[in-house]
Amino acid sequence: MTPPKDPLTWLYPGIEPHRTGFLKVSELHTLYWEESGNPQGRPVIFLHGGPGGGTSPKHRRYFDPRRWRIILLDQRGCGQSTPYAEIRENTTWDLVADLERLREHLGLETWTLFGGSWGSTLALAYAQKHTARVAGMILRGIFLCAPWELRWFYQEGASRLFPERYAEFLAPIPEEERGDLMNAYARRLFSEDPAVNLPAAKAWARYEGSMLTLVPDAALLANYGQDEGSLAFARIECHYFQHAAWLEAGQLLRGAAGLAHIPGVIIHGRYDLVCPFQNALDLHGAWPGSELLEVPDAGHSASEPGISRALVAATDRLLGEGASPAAPGRSD
Repeated sequence: MTPPKDPLTWLYPGIEPHRTGFLKVSELHTLYWEESGNPQGRPVIFLHGGPGGGTSPKHRRYFDPRRWRIILLDQRGCGQSTPYAEIRENTTWDLVADLERLREHLGLETWTLFGGSWGSTLALAYAQKHTARVAGMILRGIFLCAPWELRWFYQEGASRLFPERYAEFLAPIPEEERGDLMNAYARRLFSEDPAVNLPAAKAWARYEGSMLTLVPDAALLANYGQDEGSLAFARIECHYFQHAAWLEAGQLLRGAAGLAHIPGVIIHGRYDLVCPFQNALDLHGAWPGSELLEVPDAGHSASEPGISRALVAATDRLLGEGASPAAPGRSD
């Protein structure tokens, strides 16, 4: 029998890692990684969001710890990886190379990729470069880093739905600079003066946090805009977005055809304001054999009940438990 899941969130009980380490991937960067669950189980790598978001203990709880070998990694510049909030030598393809180094370090032939938001972007980039190393993929809140997505969230689009939250995002930026908010924020975030970079980072993080869920979640929002972690989150996101994540236009969709042999589940909230549902439809259409699961009463956050339940059901299903992910909103 598998361990019982939390009756409120459908997640598995919290566990501690049995193995941790630091992997030096360049002269500058050293990455924190950990393993929990079953050392002989099926390997899965959790790819966190942001970029710059880092991992947390709750990320272990999407997986049956008796059957999964659960691997968490803090990407460059965030979490317990060092140096903190560093944007040098920090690109999508650096992160893809880091994943290969970690896979080899752990002695794995293949692993399953589990990623949401930016984690879905990174999973697709890795899978398209190292297809033979991917045994399956569970992706949530699809983000393709297309110019329209960045304009929608950071310039004009989501702003029309929640103008009061957008007004708070605008507040640190003088009116004459508001025609290009990405670069206006970059000028502040990349400053080395904490009196300049930290207020901008907190405003950036609070804005994103306020848009994550369909129903406002005060506890979740409280985790955004704090001093700890905000600078890495905002600075690294802005750095990546200014460079379109070093991806060619449409690259991830074009490459999805080569993933047809990889079992894949796409989970996306219908009312996702951060990464609109269009992304999930586009990826599903480009990825032969993928399964698209719409969560009808959710936004972007993996913590929303419908999304968290669908994610756990998908990880169970890849282990052979059940014919398909459970429909969001149904009781066990």
